[in-house]
Amino acid sequence: MEGDHWPHRSCDGAGRSLARLRNRASGFFESLSVAELVRETHRHLWVSDWMRIADDYRTFAESARENGSVQIAREAWLCSLTALEVVGNLSCPGDIESTDLADEVGISMRGFEDDAGLTIERVKIDCFDQGAVAGFFVPALCREAPAATVICVSDEEITLSSMMTRLLPVSLRRNMSLLLVDAGNSSVRRSFKPEHILQFCLDYLEGRPDVDSQRIAIYGEGAGASHASRLALSDRRIAAAVCDGGLLTAVMRRASSRWMTGLEQPAHDGTSTGSLLPSRRIPCPLLTVVGSRSMIWEQDALELQSAYRQTGADCSVVVPNRIPHPLGEVENFIAVDDFIFEWLDSKLGSARQLDPVTYL
Repeated sequence: MEGDHWPHRSCDGAGRSLARLRNRASGFFESLSVAELVRETHRHLWVSDWMRIADDYRTFAESARENGSVQIAREAWLCSLTALEVVGNLSCPGDIESTDLADEVGISMRGFEDDAGLTIERVKIDCFDQGAVAGFFVPALCREAPAATVICVSDEEITLSSMMTRLLPVSLRRNMSLLLVDAGNSSVRRSFKPEHILQFCLDYLEGRPDVDSQRIAIYGEGAGASHASRLALSDRRIAAAVCDGGLLTAVMRRASSRWMTGLEQPAHDGTSTGSLLPSRRIPCPLLTVVGSRSMIWEQDALELQSAYRQTGADCSVVVPNRIPHPLGEVENFIAVDDFIFEWLDSKLGSARQLDPVTYL
C-alpha cells in the first residue's frame, strides 16, 4: 500500500476527506489479489497499514480538537472508523486481537461523539407487557428539520455496535438518522414475532419530533433481512425496504420439503424458484442485496424482481463483488453501503434514480 495516507493536508471538514478515504478503501478492495490475501504475511501487512491509517486520523482528530477545529476533528474521527472497519474485514483470528480492535473503535466512537456534538442514544423501546428491545438511535447531523430515518436490523452474526461503526460514516454523509436494533435478540417474549417488535420501533420513531414519519425505511442484514421483509409486507408506514423480499422463507420451506421427502438436492441447484416465490408483494420500493447480507442467491433475486416488475412494482437488485478469503469471502463494504444508502436516498429524497439491477 502506498504511504500517502497522512491526513493533515486533506481534512477540510466538508466531507471531501472522508469521501477520498472511502474511495481509496473501495479501490483497495477491488484490487485485492486473492493469491496474496490467503498469505498471512501480505494480510498482516495490509492490516498493519490500515491500523496505521486509523491511528494517524485519530492523532489528527485529537490535534484538530486542541486547535478548536471541531468540524475537521469530526471528519477525521469518521475516517479513523472507516479505516478500522477495513481492518475488521481483512482480519482473521490471530491477525489482531479482537479486544485491541474493539478498544480502537471505542476510542474513535467516543471522540466522534464529543466533537460532533452528537449524542448516540441508547434506547429501550417498550413492547407493552411483552418486554423491551434495546438499540441505538443516531440522529442526523443537520437537525433543522425532521430527517429521513432508517431502521437497521442486525442478526446474531453481527453486533449492533459494529453495524453502527460501518454505517455511521455513510448515513451522516446523506443526513439520515439511524435506529439500530436486533429484533431477534431482545428481552421480548419468544412468542412475539420480530416484525411485531419492529412495529413498536416504528411507533417509537413516529413519536420523535426529529424524525420525518413519512420517510422511514427498513434495512436488514442476515436474518434481519427476513425480519425486514415481514415488516415491510405488513406495515404500510415503511417507505422503502432493503430486505430479502421474503425469499429466505421460501428457500427454507424448500429445504424443509426436501428433508421431509428424503429427496437430496443442493440448496441451490440452478433450477427455477418458480412457485416458491412469495405470493404477496411488498407494497413499498424494494432493494434486494445478493449474498451474505440477505442470504439469497442471485438467480432467486432476479426471479423475484421479474415477478415484481410484471405487476409494475418497484424492485431493484444489487450484486456485490465478493472476494475469496481464508474464512469465506471479503466484501467491498464501502461500495455496497454507499449503493444501499444512495438507493435509500433515491426513494426517501430527491437523489437520482438507479438502474434496476446493479453489479458492483
